[in-house]
Amino acid sequence: MPNQDIKFIAVDMDGTLLDHNGQLPQNFYTIYQQLEQRNIIFAAASGRQYFSLMETFAPIRERMMFIAENGTMVMHQGKELYRCEIDKASIAAIIQQARAIEGAHIVLCGTQSAYIETQDPQALREISKYYHRCQYVTDLLNVEDDFIKVAICHFDGAEQQMYPSFERQFGDTHQVVVSAKIWLDVMNASASKGAAIEHLQKTLGFSDQQTMSFGDYLNDLEMLKVSYHSYAMDNAHPKVKQTARFTAPSHRDSGVITVIKREVLGHA
Repeated sequence: MPNQDIKFIAVDMDGTLLDHNGQLPQNFYTIYQQLEQRNIIFAAASGRQYFSLMETFAPIRERMMFIAENGTMVMHQGKELYRCEIDKASIAAIIQQARAIEGAHIVLCGTQSAYIETQDPQALREISKYYHRCQYVTDLLNVEDDFIKVAICHFDGAEQQMYPSFERQFGDTHQVVVSAKIWLDVMNASASKGAAIEHLQKTLGFSDQQTMSFGDYLNDLEMLKVSYHSYAMDNAHPKVKQTARFTAPSHRDSGVITVIKREVLGHA
């Protein structure tokens, strides 16, 4: 029997909803429409930029909810519901720390755009996957915007090459999270996908028992913790599998859609 009490579904993108080619499941829009008819809110909860998510979900972007930039910004039907900024003094310190690491490529994430100094072709290809509105600048320290995150890419691995030093330097005062194998995010101490969902639970009036979420990596842990119906993808990081209550099939096998159809919509 389908769970009739689910009111909110939050789904990570890369390694979770998207397949191994970075594409939405073939029947995604049909499933979305069925959820909408049941007044269930579906949110893309991602480290990706809001403008990037808007392009991915172009046919329904005016209707969807987006928990963008690892929970630092929530947009619904074009309106901002939540924002968690990071102060400019912290931004400067994080940038200086990242500049000292050889091979690190910095993305300064503002509410209006992302900003980069790098011109490395490999880095530009990687950054363009997640930041569709992105400007090159000669000095990130001179950018004027409201900042929500600093994302740093290192092709030798974020967990090995960057996390230890950033956690030592900023872990007591900021949220430092490995968001993918080669990405590290530094944010306001109270920022996370989970904090954004808790805000929505309070303001929109649904509970953790009415919340379902899906994730695969370390930046999904807080989101899973505030969702009773928490699913780790079969391809998830071991710590994610330890945190989630349930397991979904791999993103390669449309695991998110499989679970939603079975547990929420009651399809065989």
